[in-house]
Formats: sequence, C-alpha cells, structure tokens
Amino acid sequence: MTERVGAEVVGGVARWWPLAVLPGVCLVAGVVGWVLGWHLGVDNAVYRSGAVALLRGEPLYDAMSLRAEPEWARLPFTYPPTAALLFVPLALVPTQVAWGILGAVTLGALAVAVSVAVRALPDRPQWMDERVVLVGLGIVLVGLEPVWRTLFLGQINLVLLVLVMVDVLVLGTRGSRFGGVLVGIAAAVKLTPLVFVGHLLLLRRWADAARAVGTFLVLQLLMLGLVPHDVAAFWGRAVQDPQRIGPIYWAGNQSLNGLVLRLTDNADWSMRVVVPIAIVLAVPCALWVRKLAARGEPLPALLVTAFFGLLISPVSWSHHWVWAVPLVVFLLSRVRGRRDVWPVAAVVAVFASCVLLVMRNGLAVEFEWTPPEYVIGSAYLLVPVVAGAIVLVKRSRSRL
Repeated sequence: MTERVGAEVVGGVARWWPLAVLPGVCLVAGVVGWVLGWHLGVDNAVYRSGAVALLRGEPLYDAMSLRAEPEWARLPFTYPPTAALLFVPLALVPTQVAWGILGAVTLGALAVAVSVAVRALPDRPQWMDERVVLVGLGIVLVGLEPVWRTLFLGQINLVLLVLVMVDVLVLGTRGSRFGGVLVGIAAAVKLTPLVFVGHLLLLRRWADAARAVGTFLVLQLLMLGLVPHDVAAFWGRAVQDPQRIGPIYWAGNQSLNGLVLRLTDNADWSMRVVVPIAIVLAVPCALWVRKLAARGEPLPALLVTAFFGLLISPVSWSHHWVWAVPLVVFLLSRVRGRRDVWPVAAVVAVFASCVLLVMRNGLAVEFEWTPPEYVIGSAYLLVPVVAGAIVLVKRSRSRL
C-alpha cells in the first residue's frame, strides 16, 4: 500500500514538474537581480513601496511618488489604500526579490486559471485535460503580450483574474458560503473587478453579490480606521486624478475611452461618449450572459462580462487583457475541425503579436495616426467587438 502511494506521488511529480520550472526561474532571477542591482518590475516596485509607506505611516497620495521607490520607478501609487495593506508581504524582502516572488505567484495563477477554465468546460474534447493544456500550451500562453508584460512589469492582473474565476466558476457553482468574497477582495485591490458584482446579479446569486459588496466595504472601513487620511485622499481626489495614471490616450490603453481620446485629440468629454455606448452594449451583453449561464456555459458567460468590463473601463492597459488566457482555452474546446482552428489562431496572433509595442513612438503621436494605424492600434479592443459581431451575424442567419 505504501509503495503504491509513493509511486503515485512520484508519478504526479513527474507529470507536473515542468510547471515549476518558470516560477523557479523567476525566484532565482529575483535573487540574482537583487545581488546585481537589476531594475526588475517597475509596477512591483510601486506596490512594494506602497506597503512600505503604510508600515511607516507615510501618506500614499500626497506626492507623485513614494519615498521607498527606487530611482528607476518613480511613479504615483494609484491603487486603493486596501491594496497597500495586501501588498505588505512584498515589503518584507528587497524590491527585486519581491518581483521574483510575485512573478512565481503570477505563473502559478496562470496555471490555476487554465485549470479552472478547463474544468468549467463540460463538453470539451477528450484530449483536452489540464496537463495537456498547461504543459502543451504553456509557452504559447506566456508568450501572449498581456501575460508576459504582466510578469515583467510585476503586475497582479493574473492574480486578480484567478480570484474572480475561482469565485465565480468554483465557489459560486458549489454554493459556498464564501462565494463573492474573492470578487470583493479583487475589487479592493483594483476597482475594475466591481463589474463582476453585476455578473453575480445577472446569475441571480444574490448572496454572493452581497458578500462581494460587503467584503469590499469592510476592507474600505478597515482602512478608514487605520489610515483615514489616505482613504479621504484616495476617494476625494486621487481616484479622479488622471495625472496619477499617465497619458491615457496612449495606444496601450485598449478601452473605448482610450480610442475616443485618440480620435478627439484627448478631449476631456470622452467619457460622456463612452457612457452611452456602454449603456447600449450592456443590454445585449447582459442577455448574452443570462442565456449562456442558462445553457450551462459559465466560462463564456464570464468572458462576456470580463471583456465588457475591459471595453467600458476608463483605462484598460494592454496588460489588463489577460482574459485572453481563458478565451484561448475556451476556443480550443470548440475545435472540431480545421475551420475551428482559425478563431484560436486569430486570437493568439493578436495578443502575441506585440503590435501595440511597435506602433509609431513619440509624444502624442497617436493623434497623427492614419486610418490603418487606428485599426492596428485598436487590435485588442477589436477582439470582443468582432467576436460579438460574428455571433450576431450567425444568429441572424440561423433564423432565416
């Protein structure tokens, strides 16, 4: 009996050990980077500095940079005060080591995201198990620009994605009393996951939605008790200050607001255009989510909400589009013949092309783009728009 258990453990390690290679590389690179003074993870440095400022009692939003930030990462802290609290573990190690740890966690989150996505597809092909997708597609998925950029910047997009996926696709489907809590935590780190409260409401998971909002508010009240000045500064002015985010007309902002800003030479009324568009889009998206959920397709339903949120958010940097990962997994599950390969190939080509990084560089050059450049420079946001249009055309043809 003991020998059989031991053989199973050894077999499990042999099957899954490739998944530990890249996280291990990140940890080693972090330590080596610390020793050699490498500049690793600009955003991670800001996260860590926010935690250091919180521990030292320094204000988070009174200046455009924090004291603990290295010279190569002098950026404003743009996240809610709760984020600084959750980043405290990063303050316990040097900046480069913190990047290595966060990178390892990010790659672990990538694996969990793929695993959850696969399990949420009951009608997937027989060949499509977790190990095949994780090991076979690992390099491809890491090669997607939102993924590797999240990794190298030291961002937490994949961690937030996993919190939402586990909450909606695992805890929620099991009727867990903790359903909604992870969505609330994700929203307390970055506000954009609040869109998934709407998703829970569409699924009529009233208790989960209430717990998500309750968790978010409890964390805000906790920070109000700990650092009232920072809470007042964030909600009173920092959250509305575009200067803290940077020029959001950049091509890297792949939201409708970013597109409108580029088309209107950075007009300050851009959101007054985006909000009505968002309201119009919300109706078919909500109906689509309800229909997919009723058909027992929770993953595509979640993807509709995720990409809707990316489109309507004031800022959706290219590395926020990590939802391409579960999208690729979903499209793979629909491959039944050669013709079905093209959607997967197209999505991978867009997000792995790095096209946004090779656009013309220069101060406000986006305002001088030609029509073809506008199309290429909107590559990410065109993915859900084109996908939605294709679905609508197919439906209209099926009704004829």
